[in-house]
Amino acid sequence: MEQFEFIRKNFGFGCMRLPMKDGNVDLEETSRMVDYFLDHGFNYFDTAHGYIQGKSELALKECLSKRWPREKFILTDKLTTSFFNKEEDIRPLFESQLEACGVEYFDFYLMHAQNAKIFEKYKKCRAYETAFELKKEGKIRHVGISFHDKASVLDQILSEYPEIEIVQIQFNYLDYESASVESRKVYEVCVKHDKPAIIMEPVKGGNLVRLPEEAQAVIDELHGGSNASYAIRFAASFPHNRVVLSGMSNLEQMKDNVSFMENFVPLNETETEALRKVCDVFNSKNMIPCTSCRYCIEESSCPKKILIPDMFSNYNTKKTFGDWNADYYYSNVLTLSNGKASDCIKCGKCERVCPQHLPIRDLLVQVASQFE
Repeated sequence: MEQFEFIRKNFGFGCMRLPMKDGNVDLEETSRMVDYFLDHGFNYFDTAHGYIQGKSELALKECLSKRWPREKFILTDKLTTSFFNKEEDIRPLFESQLEACGVEYFDFYLMHAQNAKIFEKYKKCRAYETAFELKKEGKIRHVGISFHDKASVLDQILSEYPEIEIVQIQFNYLDYESASVESRKVYEVCVKHDKPAIIMEPVKGGNLVRLPEEAQAVIDELHGGSNASYAIRFAASFPHNRVVLSGMSNLEQMKDNVSFMENFVPLNETETEALRKVCDVFNSKNMIPCTSCRYCIEESSCPKKILIPDMFSNYNTKKTFGDWNADYYYSNVLTLSNGKASDCIKCGKCERVCPQHLPIRDLLVQVASQFE
């Protein structure tokens, strides 16, 4: 992909999990990581105002912008919904972010964590229009979004704002066919609108590094790189994925990531098949054996409009990994315009059409117990 050729290589430094020391960012270790990253030909850094309680931006000022010429690095920051409530709040917040990072402009500025509900707030506050105005003023080079919702919502946003230039999405080999995250479908919307993608969570918050024993055995048979290497290379192997971010927390992780991304090679067929087997291991551990055929919601017309298969997929993710994304998706995506698991009235319509003969009513009680 030729877009954004000023981004050197296809790997970025995500600055949400910087090394910490006594409750603050370890500036010495972070500086070593920044130097190693830049010295090996990479230049893309990603932060946000709320990362590490505001300490990420300040750390980048000390470790990056004060120590390296501005033309040597690409810096992305974000407009986060919790820091503004009206249009008049946006510019002062933006200026404070420039100051915190020690720069005069951002290469990319993203509307942060867009979903159906948050998107409405951004439209009401004219956040997109403000960002486009800041671009005209030279304070933003490129406007994009980061995204956490269904593919249909992304299609809506990109249709309403075709000026958006890039989209940051959650994408990894385990979420690729996920009914809740919809990585593949979201990626396909990016392709449809010809928007390059920035990839977050390629190792699913570290969970694709810490594999179950059976899955680890599959990776070990490859006799190759680290667990992270296969996950990150999977994401980087898709042509529309322009940058794959890694939230590295120490120089050792940095060196490992750089070792296989400096001269990137896409996954081969054997490696791809191995990752499918790893997915099979994870899927075999699912607490709910739902196949996401969607008969329960499309054939039975659930009176409470509960997204049953999506909830089951999200529940399995939570039980397998225990990560915050599952809680986020339950509260901010799956139940935003649809019923909660606890809204089930036990009518049994869903169970009558389920090919797997699942006790859906009882399982929804488990889901409600987990998330509510």
